[in-house]
Amino acid sequence: MQRIDILHPSIDDYLHEIIPERDEVLTEMEAHARENRFPIVGPLVGRVLHQLVLITNPARIFEMGSGFGYSAYWMAKALQNPNASIICTDGSQENADRAADYLRRGGIADRIDYRVGNALEIIDETEGEFDIIYNDIDKDGYPEAFQKALPRLRKGGLFITDNMLWGGRVTQKTENRSNDLNDRDQWINATTEGVKEATRLQYSSPDVFTTIIPLRDGVSVAVKK
Repeated sequence: MQRIDILHPSIDDYLHEIIPERDEVLTEMEAHARENRFPIVGPLVGRVLHQLVLITNPARIFEMGSGFGYSAYWMAKALQNPNASIICTDGSQENADRAADYLRRGGIADRIDYRVGNALEIIDETEGEFDIIYNDIDKDGYPEAFQKALPRLRKGGLFITDNMLWGGRVTQKTENRSNDLNDRDQWINATTEGVKEATRLQYSSPDVFTTIIPLRDGVSVAVKK
């Protein structure tokens, strides 16, 4: 399965040219991601996350799959409620340690509760409702992430998911002869099917209204009715 551009490259270049410069910490985070080929949402989607937080004025955010804190940084900088917080989750202690440094330097460490472990298990262990749940875990877990997140969202809350167009692979037919595929192709198939099933669940659910924004790799925003 081949990756295809979601946006025409010239449009993508234009959008990156017109956005303002980021602060020193975000710029460093973006450089680290480039140098280490670490997947982050980038500034175009980061601005969407920031804007959605400004619009909804959340008190509680749960992030599934936080990496080294790039998405959380964008969201935390938009928090207006002095008591608002974000629960971050990731399976890597190294990512958590790196995130702690960035968030401290950004002046937002007090807004973040970073927990190392499986996001799908941590949300089960955490009480209460959330205003926003942001999902960026392994894509084969997307259907379960939606099913776990939905009952934990307040009415009017947002379930936001990255990579919902998955490099355009969602438009392509997956190869079913798994025995003939190498490990990478099997992984791509599994992740593609996870994204497609999560899309089906979100668009067919009577409990949310969902839109996929074709920006970067596709970000879905589902509002709970």
